Amino acid sequence: MAENAPTPRPEDRRDAVKAVVAGTVGTAIEWYDFYIYGLVAGLVFNELFFPEFDPLAGTLLAFSTFFVGFLARPLGAAIFGHLGDRIGRKASLVATLTLMALGTVLVGVVPTYDSIGVWGAVLLVVLRVVQSIGVGGEWSGSVLLATEWTTFRNRRGFTGSWAQWGSPAGLTLATATLSLVSGMGQEQLLAWGWRIPFLASFILFGVGLWIRLGILETPFFQQMVAGEQRTSRPVVVAVRRNWREIILTCLVRMGQHASFYLFTTFALSYGVANLGLPQQPFLNVILVAGIVSLVTTPLFGWLSDVIGRRRMYLIGIVTMLLFAVPYFAVLESGSFALIAVFVVLSLVVHDMQYGPQAALIAEAFPANVRYSGSALGYQLSSITSAGPAPIVATYLAAQFGSSVPAGVYLVALCLVALAATLLLRPQGRMVEDEPVPAGVGG
Repeated sequence: MAENAPTPRPEDRRDAVKAVVAGTVGTAIEWYDFYIYGLVAGLVFNELFFPEFDPLAGTLLAFSTFFVGFLARPLGAAIFGHLGDRIGRKASLVATLTLMALGTVLVGVVPTYDSIGVWGAVLLVVLRVVQSIGVGGEWSGSVLLATEWTTFRNRRGFTGSWAQWGSPAGLTLATATLSLVSGMGQEQLLAWGWRIPFLASFILFGVGLWIRLGILETPFFQQMVAGEQRTSRPVVVAVRRNWREIILTCLVRMGQHASFYLFTTFALSYGVANLGLPQQPFLNVILVAGIVSLVTTPLFGWLSDVIGRRRMYLIGIVTMLLFAVPYFAVLESGSFALIAVFVVLSLVVHDMQYGPQAALIAEAFPANVRYSGSALGYQLSSITSAGPAPIVATYLAAQFGSSVPAGVYLVALCLVALAATLLLRPQGRMVEDEPVPAGVGG
């Protein structure tokens, strides 16, 4: 199917809309599962699972269990990238949703340090790994479910942004849920209230599974099957033939991926514990930021269709580079009204990259290894930027007595992303007209 393919039939449009909805809803549920862990870890896991350590060490250890999950994401990318390129996008996405829900619900029943000592933290790590293997394969499948149903390139940024939309939707849902249970008071939150958001994931899983089972496989994957263009070892082929795109995909995300967890998870933990900011109002501000992001994510995806994918992305990187240090300077100011404004603005700045990112990355890989290649590159940034970010920021804040060095750290990551984006050359189409290279198919 070339770029100037005929207009899809009405029934194709309906299937395309169903696919986008299924990808978006499922992604929102999986990101809810992932974010609720980060938010709860920053607030209560240090007391529940590491009470024998001082507050700083306990917080670092709590964030370490958070980071372990990021280490497992590339493994999930490899596993489900293989499945997605071999047996289909739909089957892989049903599996990722199931695995993610299993890990999240079981976190809600893990005994704390008071009950089983250090084994509670060990179980947390194991379940975080299970969660992360699921989320490691989720993103690419959801993006391809949306973009591979899109016939015209000039709509792909907007369509792909709906898979990205699941992230702020999950953040909003996670923050709202935690905000509700936090309202019961710190004593009840520590005793049993923190478990509620994790157990609630079972209901969300049922909704997401029902939606995903009702969709069709993407036309592009069906064409690959019909044309016998699938490869038997998509991960191996992607690494061998598209290693450059995988590395660049990882690097273009450096600033965007780290900034999200610095602006939310770290800022919440540091603001409450070190600056004495009120926990409940801070959660409410992050909730508002998530709601605003529900608008700005597809907005910047659409804008990338208008002014160009890479141009929009570069504008986003430069804007974040200029925003990073002032954000943390405002956090240190203690003015909650000003902090609230900057927290909301932080996700708008983040979304300037996040909105067009799905199409930018998907277009960089050939169809028969697109799931594997994009997943590997996307999730490797979990190790290089997102996972370490709260730990590095917490350490810098302890060393310098301020969170501003975390902003300098983010500037450095943005400079790396800027160079990588200039080097990344998207192919600009989602199904290639030329034959599959010799030795790739079969």
